Amino acid sequence: MRRRHLLPIGIVSCAAVLLSACTSTLQGTAVSVFSDPFSVAGMPATDGPTGLRDDAPQPTRVAVGTDGSDIDHLGEQAISDIEEFWGSAYGDAFGGAFTPVREVYSWDSNGFDGVFCGSETFALVNAGYCFDDETIGWDRGELLPSLRSANGDMAVPMVLAHEYGHAVQHQAGLIEPDTPTLVGEQQADCLAGSYMRWVAEGNSARFTLNTGDGLNNLLAAMIAFRDPLVNEDDPEATEDEHGSAFERVSAFQFGFTDGPTSCAAIDSQEIEQRRGDLPVLLPEDETGELAVTGDSVRSIVDAMTILFEPANPPALTFDDQPCDDARMHPPAAYCPATNTIVVDLPALQAVGVPSEDEDGGGLASGDNTAYSILVSRYMQALQRERGGVTLDDAEAALRTACLTGVATSRMTESVTTPDGDTIALTAGDVDEAVSGILLNGLVASDVNGESVPSGFSRIDAFRVGVLGDTDRCFRRFD
Repeated sequence: MRRRHLLPIGIVSCAAVLLSACTSTLQGTAVSVFSDPFSVAGMPATDGPTGLRDDAPQPTRVAVGTDGSDIDHLGEQAISDIEEFWGSAYGDAFGGAFTPVREVYSWDSNGFDGVFCGSETFALVNAGYCFDDETIGWDRGELLPSLRSANGDMAVPMVLAHEYGHAVQHQAGLIEPDTPTLVGEQQADCLAGSYMRWVAEGNSARFTLNTGDGLNNLLAAMIAFRDPLVNEDDPEATEDEHGSAFERVSAFQFGFTDGPTSCAAIDSQEIEQRRGDLPVLLPEDETGELAVTGDSVRSIVDAMTILFEPANPPALTFDDQPCDDARMHPPAAYCPATNTIVVDLPALQAVGVPSEDEDGGGLASGDNTAYSILVSRYMQALQRERGGVTLDDAEAALRTACLTGVATSRMTESVTTPDGDTIALTAGDVDEAVSGILLNGLVASDVNGESVPSGFSRIDAFRVGVLGDTDRCFRRFD
């Protein structure tokens, strides 16, 4: 977020274990197969096992250069499973017969004796598809162990499903030599999502994936793969783009929800339309961080009033107060009875502390992790004024996330508040909001601070708003 007169700083609250929620989780039953807040892309939101099955069959592929380790076995099982999926799905999606990659390679990036795609693998902490010889390889020394440690067993097949996505798009003719990297990478994200849907549906003999924390952890990994933030004056600013966290998670969700045929629709025009006016580069010499202070909170609330023009704007207070019809909760809450937003400023400041790792590698956090929560409480005031909807159920939680997406999109244009401050969305703000939605769910919570269990559904609702308008949110979550 940017505001002239004030610049910088912010970090994440509730920061403990990834995906442990600060909010409580709503209980309930389905509304419809299309808008059930307790489902994930039409599937039940469930807990349960995630990872390699105890009774998994032996892999059908053996990696060249393997040391026989457990992590290589996991990689071999992943490739074997991905190939089983594409063996059944490829023909229906793209026509013709599926041809597996020629070889699979493993190397230790700490060693000196590996070669992949014609290059030595020392210090190559990566996985990849080699277009030259149609092979796939991975680093068993650093990359796969760190992925499994951070996000569980399924992070390994997810990364390899992305790399296999490049093999599939190459075989299916989805890309040409001059296709932008951004398109190729997001198609591969999408194709990986379609494989993960197959696993989640119970079709894999090797892996399981629950649609609760299991899927949430994969989304966290997708966020970690986002492009680092760069300034407009960076000479390499637009080279080798893979996409923001918002974009890459969206591509993954397209494949998970609609299958591999949806991935062919991802091209430069589709990405440009999806990106819209969302900023990609930071202004020169700016961090994009706006310190969370009493003044900045007031400016954000004033900006919402200007953008949405409610007949009866909510009041703002930094003092504790009772509420007759909602539970007050930090760092920000909305009381319908008094039409007041109640902010616990120290708690909001804790949420808005920026990530220390400027190059990503984890969830994004910063000022808009905090401000998006504040905006979401303003969106509840708009729902109250509109009337005809409840504020304390699962539909309200997702409607709030959707409307917060609308507000986020509207802030791509600068808003000048009565006190002369100028509020504007900056690159990275949407990713900070998405990370918060996955981590603590507060943006996608009802008036009591309760959310739905699926981070996938919470992010999906937010994206509907970013790409839509208020009426769409009310129709989708009525």
